Amino acid sequence: MSIIKKQDLIDSIADSLQYISYYHPLDFIQAVNRAYEKEESKPAKDALAQILVNSRMCAQGQRPICQDTGIVTIFMEIGMDVQWDTDMSLHDMVNEGVRRAYTNPDNVLRASIVAEPTGARKNTRDNTPAVIHIDLVSGDKVYVNVAAKGGGSENKSKFIMLNPSDSIVDWVVKTVPTLGAGWCPPGILGIGVGGTSEKALLLAKQSLLAPIDMPELIARGPNNKVEELRLEIYDKVNELGIGAQGLGGLTTVLDVKILEYPTHAASLPVGMIPNCAATRHAHFTLDGTGPVTQTPPDLNDWPDITWKAGENVKSINLDAIKQDEIETWNAGDTLLLSGHILTGRDAAHKRIQGLLKNGEGLPEGVDFTDRFIYYVGPVDPVRNEVVGPAGPTTATRMDKFTDMMLSQTGLSGMIGKAERGPEAIEVIKNHKAVYLIAVGGAAYLISKAITSQRIVAFEDMGMEAIYEFEIKDMPVTVAVDSKGNSIHNSGPAEWKNIIFKKKA
Repeated sequence: MSIIKKQDLIDSIADSLQYISYYHPLDFIQAVNRAYEKEESKPAKDALAQILVNSRMCAQGQRPICQDTGIVTIFMEIGMDVQWDTDMSLHDMVNEGVRRAYTNPDNVLRASIVAEPTGARKNTRDNTPAVIHIDLVSGDKVYVNVAAKGGGSENKSKFIMLNPSDSIVDWVVKTVPTLGAGWCPPGILGIGVGGTSEKALLLAKQSLLAPIDMPELIARGPNNKVEELRLEIYDKVNELGIGAQGLGGLTTVLDVKILEYPTHAASLPVGMIPNCAATRHAHFTLDGTGPVTQTPPDLNDWPDITWKAGENVKSINLDAIKQDEIETWNAGDTLLLSGHILTGRDAAHKRIQGLLKNGEGLPEGVDFTDRFIYYVGPVDPVRNEVVGPAGPTTATRMDKFTDMMLSQTGLSGMIGKAERGPEAIEVIKNHKAVYLIAVGGAAYLISKAITSQRIVAFEDMGMEAIYEFEIKDMPVTVAVDSKGNSIHNSGPAEWKNIIFKKKA
């Protein structure tokens, strides 16, 4: 019998969450580096370089890989011979570990969790509660898997109840393009098959905890039907040409994971959950001998890659931007932005919508006239930082507010990540505005381009407040130009055709 003290679990959870906030799993870095080395699409290769440079910077500076430090998911297998030395419930111990990790003053993590999701949606301020799954198993140990899942990829989760005779491969290949680029490819597809509807999705999430082994699987060949499915889905998804950040390229997924479970004879439930460029998970075992501390990796194992703006890059002064200059930008152009921008996400847009509808106007000090808005919820700064990691959030969530912002506030353009929907593109075109993208998965790198920041409105909303940033040489790509051309439409289409011709 093992006696597990409450502090051992709390400390181990907190340590794991801090660790995965700034250390990628090495297998993921190696997979991204392989994708970088073979990539032929210049925009995709540039994005992969930024992800790799950002990863090394975060490992060295011990700051979050992504500004979205995730919703915490804990999988626990508890031996039935374990005895707990605690005055707290298991859920309370786990949540205390989460609380300590996310409020650690040396590496503050962004609190993203809101209570009353159908009502007030008030931020809990410490990222609790976690989502906890518990299994009782034989033995006298506690096995814990810790993951932190960002909203951009979690929001792309899919489920379907197929007929037993239907093709899982066909459904995945048809569905992946509908995910857009908000999950920050390249990443890993987790697929769960069987059980019931909720079991299939749970299997999909659990499958993402396994190490990347696709190169080994390709080298040796499949040994069973699941491995055959993994290989077929891997090949066919990459043949879609979606590429890094959805810009078009050779690598969309780094691996495909599948877990299965017996199911009803009339059913074929399938869940699919992608992991993003901020893949975060850790594992530890408690045996009664004390807390577990994660072992730091060797930074020499990170690829020696640098990033700098390439040729034909335009330097833009946003404080003196004119409409005629914006109209010269074309989808795919790389820009280095300097000047002042405002920020805002879903909650800020919704509040602005209410103010304008009630005739109250914008808050004092907020003026979007001839300015750009950056869709971001930054991490709080520590030490001498101006701001913490501040990468872009998924822009499609703001599509329904785009016409309001462009027609009623004088806004000139937007900065985010991933594609815009057809209606938003049409609005952008009609207003001769522009939509730019920064690299999702390069949050710490991007934060170094921010030279000052201040909150100008909605401070009560925490990370969703409106900030004013002053930026210097912030790298972005024109994703939708003033003529309505979208690189997220043209890039994947071009590379799908290139890949098809290569195969032929």
